[in-house]
Amino acid sequence: MNNSNNIAPRITRVALLFIAIVTFLMGSSLYIVVQLKVSPPDKLAIATGSVTSTTRQLALRGQIYDRQGRLLAASRIGEKLFVDATLIKNVVTLSFELGEILSIPPAQIEEELRRKATKRYIVIKELLNDEEVHAINELRRRCVGLEEILVREYPHGGIGGPLIGIVGTDHKGLAGFESIFENVLAGKPGKFVRIRDTKRNTIWVSPIGLTPKTNGKNVQLSIDVVIQEIAYRRLQEEVIRCNAGGGRILVVEPETGEILAMADVLNPRDGWSQQPEDANRKIDPRLGRNRCVTDPYEPGSTFKPFIWSYATQLGKATPDEILQTPANGPYRTSFGRTIRDAHYYGPSTWRKVLIKSMNSGMAIVAQRLSYAQLQEALKRFGFGETTRVGLGGETRGIVTSPSSWSDYTQTSVPMGQEIAVTPLQMVQGFCAFARDGTVPQLKLKPSTDEDVMFVREAITPEIAALTRQIMGQVMTEGTGKKSQSDLYALFGKSGTAQLPKTDGKGYFEDRYIASFIAGAPIDNPKLVVLCVIDDPDKSIGHYGGVVAGPVVRDVIEETLQYLRVPVSSEFLANAN
Repeated sequence: MNNSNNIAPRITRVALLFIAIVTFLMGSSLYIVVQLKVSPPDKLAIATGSVTSTTRQLALRGQIYDRQGRLLAASRIGEKLFVDATLIKNVVTLSFELGEILSIPPAQIEEELRRKATKRYIVIKELLNDEEVHAINELRRRCVGLEEILVREYPHGGIGGPLIGIVGTDHKGLAGFESIFENVLAGKPGKFVRIRDTKRNTIWVSPIGLTPKTNGKNVQLSIDVVIQEIAYRRLQEEVIRCNAGGGRILVVEPETGEILAMADVLNPRDGWSQQPEDANRKIDPRLGRNRCVTDPYEPGSTFKPFIWSYATQLGKATPDEILQTPANGPYRTSFGRTIRDAHYYGPSTWRKVLIKSMNSGMAIVAQRLSYAQLQEALKRFGFGETTRVGLGGETRGIVTSPSSWSDYTQTSVPMGQEIAVTPLQMVQGFCAFARDGTVPQLKLKPSTDEDVMFVREAITPEIAALTRQIMGQVMTEGTGKKSQSDLYALFGKSGTAQLPKTDGKGYFEDRYIASFIAGAPIDNPKLVVLCVIDDPDKSIGHYGGVVAGPVVRDVIEETLQYLRVPVSSEFLANAN
């Protein structure tokens, strides 16, 4: 009995020892296997090939939305088809199978596979549709593989294309908003390390080698795709109608400084010299420079309200003061310069000078200002400096330096000559008349309560309201009559400047830059719109009020109706 009691514990100890030995041997074997897999001897590594592989996890690029939340640009995961030629058993059969699925001539696929017979990675098609992906998976060919790729899509096609921009093959922004907001939109890819067997099957994923992916953040723009379509369509129509070299248009909400639309059109014309050109657009329209940002132009008479308002604020002239403007011929300055008007009205009020766009009256009052005062006027409205809106390639325009300023400059600038501005600068400065005299910071994103709403005070609220009221008379009595709306009371100014020669040797006698800028409604401005038509065919039309003005009017009307802004009270009867 005692022997039986002693035997049981002994058996248990032996069994436990046996289990421990077996466990140790199995653990050692597993360790050796893993060690051979992870870090095999050199000779074995050569025979078995790599036992680890790093798989990259694609991170989605952030989406771009317009101000109303409409999708402008989005990324998704697509599939690329490749073939490992070293694993092909029958190249002819495979070529026919792939050709049928992809609608590619089998002979074309066969030629590519035979030419690269030693390659392990031959791309057959860069992007497959869903049906093709399903068919390839059903094919179950070991030599055929699918690789995940990022695909950037633009749901609205070419609307706002150059503005939105484009991404490169590496999915990084190359132009437009894609480039501007690259740091926000770009995601960070992840990766993980796999241990695999000789048949490349995964047997272990190392947690140490795991780096999670981070998708990019979304961006919402101030651009409204509906307003963008309205502006682009109307600009394109006019550029074609008047056979112009190109055109530019900007739509801004003056209260916030938000850019609602921006378009730039080129129209190559055979036989015309000095054409606006952009080599990058020939590669892809989305790669072109944004001329609203980069290319300054001479504003002509659209510049007069800026100097008129500041001179009035300084007390250099009052609206009803009668100036001795000529009745039958050019005005001659005290330093011998001859200044011509399109029409001669005789002695006229300072108010009438702006309404009728009289160069002589602007020159008379400009000579009452000091050089420093006129230069200060330019600074107050933001000319000679960038708007800092954040768009790439923005230029400062062209302003004569104080050291080179002369009497000639003093009488040229108030007429919009001897100065060049960008469309961005022009709309930003003009917003002061639609506001309380303050110049807003232009924005590419919807405003928040924390945003600073203006850059500086250009003129007083009283002078801003006065200038706006007189520009309303420009639309009814002056150069804007052919551009007046039947729905909304506009305030604006036209400009017709001679086209400067690129060699610096003066101006063309019969070629022009036609422009028009306006805001509406006059009693509570919601929009400021600028249109610049580059070098219109004079045989069709070239005055700013005739060529660019109707574009501005139409864009204002369509946009205000889209925004459900009530028709101006004086037009209600006609509207009904």
